[in-house]
Amino acid sequence: MTTLTISLLILLFSSIYASASTSDMSIISYDSTHMHHRSDDEVRALYESWLIEHGKSYNALGEKEKRFEIFKDNLKYIDEHNSIPNKSYKLGLTKFADLTNDEYKSTYLGYKSDRRRLLKNKSDRYLPKVGEKLPESVDWREKGALVDIKNQGSCGSCWAFSAVAAIESINQITTGELISLSEQELIDCDRSYNEGCNGGLMDYAFQFVIKNGGIDSEEDYPYVEGDGTCDTFRKNAKVVKIDSYEDVPENNERALQKALVHQPVSIAVEAGGKDFQHYKSGIFTGRCGTAVDHGVVAVGYGTENGMDYWIVRNSWGASWGEKGYLKMERNIASRQGKCGLAIEPSYPVKSGPNPPNPGPSPPTPVKPPTVCDDYATCAEGSTCCCIFESRRTCFSWGCCPLEGAICCEDHYSCCPHDYPVCNVYEGTCSISKNNPLGVKAMKHILAKPIGAYGNGGKKSSS
Repeated sequence: MTTLTISLLILLFSSIYASASTSDMSIISYDSTHMHHRSDDEVRALYESWLIEHGKSYNALGEKEKRFEIFKDNLKYIDEHNSIPNKSYKLGLTKFADLTNDEYKSTYLGYKSDRRRLLKNKSDRYLPKVGEKLPESVDWREKGALVDIKNQGSCGSCWAFSAVAAIESINQITTGELISLSEQELIDCDRSYNEGCNGGLMDYAFQFVIKNGGIDSEEDYPYVEGDGTCDTFRKNAKVVKIDSYEDVPENNERALQKALVHQPVSIAVEAGGKDFQHYKSGIFTGRCGTAVDHGVVAVGYGTENGMDYWIVRNSWGASWGEKGYLKMERNIASRQGKCGLAIEPSYPVKSGPNPPNPGPSPPTPVKPPTVCDDYATCAEGSTCCCIFESRRTCFSWGCCPLEGAICCEDHYSCCPHDYPVCNVYEGTCSISKNNPLGVKAMKHILAKPIGAYGNGGKKSSS
């Protein structure tokens, strides 16, 4: 065999090997016996089935194909993860399968961490003691302390769902009565620090319920998946009250475990990773940091196949995860816990009875829309802000979803009346100039033609 022939054979085998290696890198799924490519027809069929399952439809031209490309990329990621042997958790086609990771994070995560909360309500109530024994497992779902899984939708209101679930639970534990309570009341009315669909903090939600003397039921003040105007009739319908709230000793998984023996606990986690976005089942051990951005509830703990885990209640509907729940790795090396879950846990305290049941609230009075000028109008409870002005004449109006709002000079954002100082560079609103206390500025939505909200109205602009 000549040297030339040997060289050609080596090149041929090298080419075959390289081709196989490239093929291995692009493999996106495995069946029970061997790895295989998904055909284009198979991926398309999965997409169409997923659209029907989740009730998805797209109106914009080309949007369906754009979302299909994102879906295909996410499916590849999911298949590659699930093909790795001995993983403790599986990924799946959740309702977020047509979203990029950035889109998912910006829409569904709404926890606003604030280190000041750690200075206020520290408690040693659940500080572990030497030699203390705790139950091997706890699951408050089995004890009837949790209502059915809820769905926050595309509103960044996880903080409200976390706080409400913790209050619902302690009320059931204390009184024996399980009542579904109103997240919408917190979104609409708890505006001192929290920001509705733009995020919030569970501790501040607990403060609001305490100061208000209670919270209304979900039946009386239902969820609408968006910011609204505070309904004072329903805000004053106090069905369940709490006495106070406390923070579990931070960065202490043992303290969190002890607290869970007594009641479910509101916690915050970093949920922005792709594995969290597509989580389907098992004990989550995926990559995540401690920049907590999502409010959830720890409702129990246990051990499976030698691995300790937490049981965590989410607010993304029963189709996500394990019927709306997930298991997260417990007793890890980091003091902050998996995804930072031990950093900011807190819980409501309740010992006394609830106020007398006020019964159904009267119908909410129908408010007229807010009229900007002879041509444009905004929804009731909002403020008209000019977004295009020339020679002191406004040619285009926007609507700030707050009553008596302050319109910022950028013609793009607005601030609550009690935070009247706009910082357009930071995108925040302050109580006064140079005051560190502030909230995130809100964005305008376009006004509608006169008559779009019905007849009548009042002019309101700043």
